[in-house]
Amino acid sequence: MAKAKFERNKPHVNIGTIGHVDHGKTTLTAAITKTLFDRYQLGEA
Repeated sequence: MAKAKFERNKPHVNIGTIGHVDHGKTTLTAAITKTLFDRYQLGEA
């Protein structure tokens, strides 16, 4: 049986972070996520 075709209908962005441990990558990602959610009400909250 063939797989159903996946249709992407939500806006999306991929952000990659690199850097040394304890240099704020998780904090930066959390801040970006919170800002996007607050501004655009994205996600399933």
